[in-house]
Amino acid sequence: MNRHIEVYRTDWNGIQLEVTYEPEWLAGEALAHLQVRSISPERAPLPITETGYRSHFTTASAIDAAGGPVAFVDVWLAAESQAPDWRKREEAGRQFALL
Repeated sequence: MNRHIEVYRTDWNGIQLEVTYEPEWLAGEALAHLQVRSISPERAPLPITETGYRSHFTTASAIDAAGGPVAFVDVWLAAESQAPDWRKREEAGRQFALL
């Protein structure tokens, strides 16, 4: 079986991401595989992962409806960046410790 894997590079809030998309992960099934990695800085936490890597299965139609893999990831990150835990983490990162 020949696999079709698409690789994209994009930026989210100053973090370089690699988005890997396989629209037909399982032959004959409507299952697509999406991987998101933070590559610069390497392993930088994201709203969708604390480790800088996330594997996600969905349908190719969901990816298409969002406008493609990069647009899907952008919408996903934007939505998850509104979560209280992520906002607290971001705020803590902006504050300076006074000694």
